[in-house]
Amino acid sequence: MSGPAPHAPAAAADPEPRPGPRRGGAALVPAIGTATLLTALGLWVLVTRAGWVKPLFLPPPEAVLSAFGQAWSGAIDGAPLGIHVRDSLLRVLGAFGLAALVGIPAGLAMGTSRIARGLLDPPIEFYRPLPPLAYLPLMIIWFGIGELSKVLLIFLACFAPVALAARAGARSASTDQVNAARALGASRWQVLRHVVFPAALPEILIGLRIGMGVGWTTLVAAEMVAAQAGLGQLVLNASNFLRTDVVLMGILVIGLFAALFEFGMRLLERALVPWKGRP
Repeated sequence: MSGPAPHAPAAAADPEPRPGPRRGGAALVPAIGTATLLTALGLWVLVTRAGWVKPLFLPPPEAVLSAFGQAWSGAIDGAPLGIHVRDSLLRVLGAFGLAALVGIPAGLAMGTSRIARGLLDPPIEFYRPLPPLAYLPLMIIWFGIGELSKVLLIFLACFAPVALAARAGARSASTDQVNAARALGASRWQVLRHVVFPAALPEILIGLRIGMGVGWTTLVAAEMVAAQAGLGQLVLNASNFLRTDVVLMGILVIGLFAALFEFGMRLLERALVPWKGRP
């Protein structure tokens, strides 16, 4: 008489399915973010209406809206808000575009060539921790007080994170993929274009996001010297006259444009590297 069939080994058992993402998870983060913003706005209204903080230190929302209307019509310093926004965007976007145009190839070169890394890495690592205000006087002495010194200051602030991110991305490329491409007869340029650059693209996009954020923070420093218009110049002049409402309005406008760029970069990241973050 045959005995009972032996049990199947544990390794042969069907693996338990991994828990997938919840259906409501995609809408949870925007909902929490919206609730956070509404809570902060409510606290702002409550604190200012109750008189817990003087308007000199924290003006009420209606005062900021009034300052926005004055700035829009040019009643604050003679230049409409649109002129300030236009000049600041031209400076930031121009410097950022130049940083991307130069920083991405420089970073890829540092990631794939020891010679390029030896030439470019020391000066980048030297000036990267320096605050822009430290070398602003040199920019003025060397290039004057015109637009060139302002754009170069923002360019240097954006260049380092973009180049270092591209270098890190290039070095993260799989050695097996590189060797396989070379074994198939790919040239150095083809390896860089079809293997290294796609592997480095997620890091490059992160570096671009960081670089743009640093560029906006450098804007006020760049517009401190002989700027006829610009959001940083508007905020700086308002602070000299203790116009906290105008200062807060300028900060909110700068933050709005920075948030719009961040949103656009996230959409670009989803389009160019849809595989990022997926198993």
